[in-house]
Amino acid sequence: MAQKAFDNVLAWLHEGYPHGVPQKDYFPLLALLRRTLTEDQVVKVAQTVLRSTDADTVTPAQIHSAIHRITAKEPNPEEMHQVAARLASVGWPLAAPVD
Repeated sequence: MAQKAFDNVLAWLHEGYPHGVPQKDYFPLLALLRRTLTEDQVVKVAQTVLRSTDADTVTPAQIHSAIHRITAKEPNPEEMHQVAARLASVGWPLAAPVD
C-alpha cells in the first residue's frame, strides 16, 4: 500500500474513532476494511493502530488469526451500517478500493 493511502486509512480511523475503536465495532470494521484492503494491509493498519494504544504487542500472526476468526461470517446489516456511516462521515471511500 502506498504510504499516502496508508496514512489516509489511519487518518479516517482516527477521525471516525477519536477515542479508539470500541470492541463492538471490531467485527464490522474488519469486514469493511477487508472489502477495501488486502489482508496484509489490514494487518499493517491494525499493528499501527494498536501501537498507538496501551495494548500489549500483537503479532502479525495473531492479527491474521483474528481477521479469519472475525470475518468467517458477515456482521449483521445494522453493525455494518453503523460502522460504514461512521467512516463515511469522515470521508472513507466505501465504494472504491484504496490504492
